[in-house]
Amino acid sequence: MSSSLASDNPTVRAFEATVTDIDGESVVLDETYFYAEGGGQPSDRGVLGDTEVVHVRAADGVVVHELAAEPSFSVGDEVTGVVDDDFRTYCMRAHTASHVLYGAARHIFDELGYGGFGISDEKVRVDFETTTDVDDVALVELERLVNRAVWDARDVSWEEIPVEEAREREEIAFNVKTEEGVFADADEVRIVSIDGWDWGACGGTHVSNTIEIGPVEVLGRSNPGEGLTRVEFAVGPSAIDHRAELQTAAYDAADALGTSLDDIGSAASSAVEARSDLESELADLKSEVLGARLAEFETVERDGLTWKVGSISGFEANEVGEAVKEARDDADVMVAVGESNAPFLVVASAGDVAAGDVVSEVTDEFGGGGGGSPTFAQGGGLGASADDVLEFVQN
Repeated sequence: MSSSLASDNPTVRAFEATVTDIDGESVVLDETYFYAEGGGQPSDRGVLGDTEVVHVRAADGVVVHELAAEPSFSVGDEVTGVVDDDFRTYCMRAHTASHVLYGAARHIFDELGYGGFGISDEKVRVDFETTTDVDDVALVELERLVNRAVWDARDVSWEEIPVEEAREREEIAFNVKTEEGVFADADEVRIVSIDGWDWGACGGTHVSNTIEIGPVEVLGRSNPGEGLTRVEFAVGPSAIDHRAELQTAAYDAADALGTSLDDIGSAASSAVEARSDLESELADLKSEVLGARLAEFETVERDGLTWKVGSISGFEANEVGEAVKEARDDADVMVAVGESNAPFLVVASAGDVAAGDVVSEVTDEFGGGGGGSPTFAQGGGLGASADDVLEFVQN
């Protein structure tokens, strides 16, 4: 039965092994230093003999190397395996960074639980179970604590301990959903420890000191499921690139606001407040203009009732509707037709004439749709000009 030696020997990149089984493009060795996908860490990449290794998986206790093509070697041959150094190193850094992030979460989150993690080429995710609201402030603090732990150059080590001991030690984190079944059948479990910072049950590959991780940049958060908060972050070059993008955006924003980076927060708050004031003033002015236009509507007598009718442009149907409700007091019925490629109709009534009936009559004649109550109704998508609609309503 083959096994992977990668987790306990993460710096090994080349090795010799004997081929014990070949099934098409699937190869088994007597031992291997390729990491098999599992626990959120992707499998190693590399070369076996002269053929590319595209995936490595564990099946029934056997490590299977999936090749890009059928190999030229045979069962019993000794072959050289070469693990892709760049990708393995990235995974080691990213995996250890996820443990550092969990250790940081221990400092700021309540009732913390581990919901899993995953590594992709561009980013890493860690899922937390916590009652703490993971807001922007929490993300900033997470990033600060993670990078401080990296800077502190904490030793990283791993060892096998009895499962029962691991269960009894409250500081050890493990994902119950994915690992409890494994622990139930094992006498020992592998614990990865970051000196004075974090302890977790883990079978992945890791760096030997947090300083090897490099820069970490928290990217954001989401909610992948009930009770879970997912935090995504970048490690190394992608973290550097993301930080540069944010820095560039911050400089651009500061320039647009006419301030410095140190004062960008207060300047942005002032700009938002000023915009809110301007929007409020604009809304008041539009309301005044709309009211003035409604006051100029033509007054007509129809069936012994006073109707005020007219057309209006530059306003949306809902804006006109609210204004018509307020302006109807000096008429039994008020009808406003919006001037556009597909005119809309707004009707407010004192109740002697059902507003909804007026809208139905117009849409029956000119198409479109709408409806409402006896005192207020709207219609839209009319297939006629505003003048034609007004003429129809007045007659």
